[in-house]
Amino acid sequence: MRYVIVCVVQGEAGEFNNQMRKEVWEKLKAKSSKLPAHFTIKAPFEYDGKITELENTLENFCRYEKAAPFKLDGYGHFGNRVVYMHVDMSMEGQVLHDRLIDVMSKVPYIDFDKKDGKDKTFHVTVASKGIQPIFDQLWQYANSRPCHFSCMFDNITIYKWQDHTWQVHKSYHLN
Repeated sequence: MRYVIVCVVQGEAGEFNNQMRKEVWEKLKAKSSKLPAHFTIKAPFEYDGKITELENTLENFCRYEKAAPFKLDGYGHFGNRVVYMHVDMSMEGQVLHDRLIDVMSKVPYIDFDKKDGKDKTFHVTVASKGIQPIFDQLWQYANSRPCHFSCMFDNITIYKWQDHTWQVHKSYHLN
């Protein structure tokens, strides 16, 4: 089974990202993930057994940890391949994230690399598929939309790939 672990961006910021991704598809045919607005905690991984150890680890982590703030502030891009909303993670959020990575790293089937470990570039994707030919238009469109939101790192959500889409497996909420 294929899984991914994210923090779903909720409220006004999440709605803004979800709407913007829809508009970018309608106007420019630029695709994004099938996931709702989120930043990635653990990139997609395959595991064929039960993920009970991971589930217990996340449940225990959330029982004792507090939600932390972050901001979505402007846009960025990875070359001409991805356009995203920039996550300005608070110090509390960075420490929370790094503790989470440490705890998850103890689960035998979870491995992190530089794209999804402690030193990742936090971001909420706007478009990431087939954007090279329209990058300039997409970049201009994104930057015409003000992006300044206060958010909370308040959930850890596991999605699984099933029936050709990502479906919520379990969601854990931080205090």
